[in-house]
Amino acid sequence: MAKKRRLIKEKPVEEYEFTPSNFDEKEFILKDLYGTKVLFITIVYAIAVGILAAVICNVLGDPINWLLDTLMVFAAVATMKKLYVAAGIRADLLESKTMIGDYFIFLVMALGMCIVFINQPFLVP
Repeated sequence: MAKKRRLIKEKPVEEYEFTPSNFDEKEFILKDLYGTKVLFITIVYAIAVGILAAVICNVLGDPINWLLDTLMVFAAVATMKKLYVAAGIRADLLESKTMIGDYFIFLVMALGMCIVFINQPFLVP
């Protein structure tokens, strides 16, 4: 016997409507400018700490002073939040990803400046 042909009924498709959240353009711009100020302060502080570490290494003259300089730069990272507060910046408004990025930029800039200034032609005989 022939089987009866089954009709396939399509289930009704649920309708999904996307409603975007309100975007505050002014808040976005202010937050971006705030992050830029923090980055600028971080770079200036990194340059200052890097040059100070290089001067200490050049004055002391001992080859193992690079370890002291590296420790000094890492210790300066711990003081960055206090520096932000002293500069009038609320560090609690910054995202953790932004802070980690600022710490990394600080380390690279400070150690880079230290390496540049402990070599010739900046080396004091």
